[in-house]
Amino acid sequence: MKRKKFIILIMIFGVILNLLILFKLPVTLPDNVLVLVKMESTVASDYQFFYSDGIFDIANCKTILYHTAETIQTLEFEVPAKYNSWRIDFGDKAAQVKIYSIKISYHGKEIEINKQLLEKNELKGIISIKDFGDYIGIETTDDDPQCIFGFEKDYISNNIHDLAEDWCDILNIVLCVAMDIILAICCIVGGKVISLFKELWTNRKLILNLSKNDFRTKYVGSYLGIIWAFIQPVITILVYWFVFQVGLRSGDVGNFPFILWLIAGLVPWFFFSDALGAGTTSLMEYQYLVKKIVFKISILPVVKILSAMFVHIFFMFLAVFIFACYGYLPDLYTIQIIYYTFCIFVLALALVYFTCSVVVFFRDTTQIVNVFLQIGIWMTPIMWNISILPSKFLWIFKAMPMYYIVMGYRDSLINKVWFWEKIYETAWFWGVTIILFGVGTIIFKKLKVHFADVL
Repeated sequence: MKRKKFIILIMIFGVILNLLILFKLPVTLPDNVLVLVKMESTVASDYQFFYSDGIFDIANCKTILYHTAETIQTLEFEVPAKYNSWRIDFGDKAAQVKIYSIKISYHGKEIEINKQLLEKNELKGIISIKDFGDYIGIETTDDDPQCIFGFEKDYISNNIHDLAEDWCDILNIVLCVAMDIILAICCIVGGKVISLFKELWTNRKLILNLSKNDFRTKYVGSYLGIIWAFIQPVITILVYWFVFQVGLRSGDVGNFPFILWLIAGLVPWFFFSDALGAGTTSLMEYQYLVKKIVFKISILPVVKILSAMFVHIFFMFLAVFIFACYGYLPDLYTIQIIYYTFCIFVLALALVYFTCSVVVFFRDTTQIVNVFLQIGIWMTPIMWNISILPSKFLWIFKAMPMYYIVMGYRDSLINKVWFWEKIYETAWFWGVTIILFGVGTIIFKKLKVHFADVL
């Protein structure tokens, strides 16, 4: 009877969720769009596309080589969608240029804007510009020929909104289907997950006590004791900062101190890395408890994650303090760090229930997890800005669950963006995490009867 009520509640929740997604989700504007310039010129040269809301600057510019004279080529400029002023530079040599089309493109949808070349524009180094029907002919000089588009206010943003609206309709349908699948999985494995949560809640005091003890005993025997838990991450941050900002000088994150941008990414990663690594070996470390028949071994992975959280709480406050020292005072957005910390906890627990179960039978799992963490810190990414990647590769990195969390910390401390403003990223993260949690819980429940025998 209880199971039937649970399924009915899930179905009602699913219907409400589908209606909210289909009819209430706002259009999410893209970060970048493509500007496609199909053209032909008598001279091979570099073409530049500038974007701005004020003065055009070389920092806000994309450069593409028109490589073969008198051939038709489509130049693809990836442009941030937030800017409302555009300028195109037609090389650095006198030439006869034919513009066949200029289009704004987003996920296959296109809007043509080549006629805008003929209306209310600011021209420089251009002798003539005419419409020949199939193309727009432009005669340029070698005096930095350029055209600033004379767009009306909000012209670009309105067109991008129209393109994004079509794409969001598709995403909403996909999101509804994905959510329905996840809810169906919840109906199937919900009983096991709920029983696990009941075990954890019933033993919450024991979990907290074991976590405190685990944290204290981790550095027993060393002179500095638990201070080592804080020294190592601080040194790591300083090393990464020196390498990427002072040494390689690859810390281009806009008009923002690189050290703060780096801290906002490393703090959550340290927690995740520590929690996953320690949680994976939790059953082997506490095997004397696993062999006790009456002991609830499901609490051991949680103990390790909570133990790692003690250090993380310190670094959260330290990060906020360092930001304040640089003049970036905490505000309401900073509170979101609590939400994203909860996200790390759930994600780590979902993975740990799987890895700690498998490692009992396959000891190489520990090394595999370490390799995974080494790759993950670069795939998230943390030390470099994802904006340097071509848009076609971005989805690979954004699909990583930790990318959502790291960007969440940066949104809370730097960008000032609420998590519900990124509805699709939030839905993706929780969808993946719930599936991982379901899989991890099932495997843990099935294998735990054999743990004592193997250990």
